[in-house]
Parts: sequence; structure tokens; C-alpha cells
Amino acid sequence: MVHGKEQREKTQNLDYVIRSGIAGGVAGCVAKTAVAPFDRVKILFQAKNPVFEKYAGTFTGAFKAGRDIVKHTGVLGLFQGHSVTLLRIFPYATIRFIAFEQFRAILMPTKAQETGLRHFFAGSFAGMTSVVFTYPLDLVRVRMAYDIRKEDHTRPSLIQTCRQIYREPAAIARIHLFNFYRGFIPTMAGMIPYAGVSFFTYHSMTQLFKYHPVISRYTMKKSNNRLKTWAELVCGGVAGLVAQTSSYPLEVTRRRMQVGGLLHPTKFVGFFETVKAIYAAKGFKGFYVGLSIGYIKVAPMMAISFTVYSRMKSLLKID
Repeated sequence: MVHGKEQREKTQNLDYVIRSGIAGGVAGCVAKTAVAPFDRVKILFQAKNPVFEKYAGTFTGAFKAGRDIVKHTGVLGLFQGHSVTLLRIFPYATIRFIAFEQFRAILMPTKAQETGLRHFFAGSFAGMTSVVFTYPLDLVRVRMAYDIRKEDHTRPSLIQTCRQIYREPAAIARIHLFNFYRGFIPTMAGMIPYAGVSFFTYHSMTQLFKYHPVISRYTMKKSNNRLKTWAELVCGGVAGLVAQTSSYPLEVTRRRMQVGGLLHPTKFVGFFETVKAIYAAKGFKGFYVGLSIGYIKVAPMMAISFTVYSRMKSLLKID
């Protein structure tokens, strides 16, 4: 067993950091691209877009909304804002997985110290770290996905969206750059259960099945045990479902705040005002609008993300 100090030095080595970052970035891009159409529809539901609100609340509503998007803007309409998603998700996933490896080395320097609770804290800290650096891109991506222009069938450009956000009433101290951090507080609060629970659940499930001869590629050398691909996908999917459920109300609040500049262009709507508005409109159910499509989206996304990351680490020889 590698000593804790040696493990930290290995993980903090620049070569290891770069390789783990590449593995995380690729995993994030692959996973997000796979679920991009569902992601756009979910944003439209969460942000209560008036054109698509009639479809929210039913299982088939997501598919009907997707049909309408294709009808009016073509298949590419399902990927509106995805270019910004990729610009955001590569650094986001890169930072998230690099940070996770670093926090894991600090909190769990030896295999004996690898517990579910420590994975929860490492995941939470990693998620919060990545959000700090990439949040403005997430806001721009949501705005682009929310915007509907049926008259001329044109889609908003990145530059147009950024200009619009900047020109809106200043969120804090009349500094317009802070407009790119609308919804930041609920995002940070939601990242604790989302990232923490996802890493905790994934670790717990993989450890539970690691030595099962049917599910894992079992060997007598326990350190070499690895789940089969389908089992890794299942573990990642379940982790995504649990994490989504635990953090969804804060995600809905964040989405509403992010599009607040479009809904209320003359004023800045804060966190508590947004929560009150959601509750006044639909009660507690309002905080779970679009959850069904969230499940459809997040299960494969998490499954692909964890699995691709694991495979990329093996490919880059840092596993």
C-alpha cells in the first residue's frame, strides 16, 4: 500500500494533474453532448418559458417540446446553446475532477481512509471549486437555451447574449460584471448535495459490487478489481438520480434567477424573491418542475461521465 505522503506527492505531480484534467474534460464533454437535447428542454421547463410551459408536468411533455423545437428551428435547435456548454463543461469538468483528486489525496491519503463520507466532502469541495471558475459560462448557456425567436428562426449569438446580460440592471453595487453571477448562491448551495451525493453514491455502489465475480473483472489482486462497463454505467446512473433528487429545488431556483433578466429586464430579482415567486405560482410542486426530464437526462449523463473518466484514467495510465 502506498504511504499517504507518497500518494499525495503522486497526485499533486503536474503530469498527474494534467492527465486527470484531460480525462475529466473529455468525460464531461462526451456526457453533456449525449444529453444536450434533454438539457435544453429541461431549462425551458425550469425557467417557465411561456411557449413551452404547457408541456411541463407530464412524462410525454418533454418529447412534445422537443418535437416543437425541431419543427420551428430544426434539429440544431435541440443543441441551441450547446457550443457554450462545451466551452463551459470542459474547464468545469477538468477543474472538478482535478479538484476531486486533490481533495481525495488530502482527505483520503490511503485506501483504508477511503470512506463514503470523505468522498461526499471531496466531491462537494470539488464541485464548488469548479463552479466558482465557470459559472458565467453556465449563465450564458442557459440564456441561449431559454431564448425563443420564432419570427425569423434565428438563434441568439454568444456576443448578443453577453451584451444583453451586461446591460441589465446591476446585480451588486452597480457593477454589471456581477450580472454574470445571477443565481450563484443557490448554485453553490446546491452543489454541496449534488456533487457530494453523486461521488458518495458512486463510491458506495462501486465498492459494494467491486468483488462480485459477475459484475466486476474480479482478480485475486484486489487493487486491480474493476467493474464491468455496464455495471459502471449503472452505478453512475443511480448516483445521478440520487444527486438530482437531493439538489433539484435549488437548481430550479437557480434557473429562474439566471433568466431573471429576460423576465424582469428593469430590475434584479434576488434569491428570496425568486423562491417566493415559485412557491406562490405552484406551491412546493413548483420546485420540482421538469424533474422527470431531469431524471431522463442526468442518469445517462452521470453514467457516461463517471465511466468515461474511469476509462480515460486507464488510457492515460494514471489509474
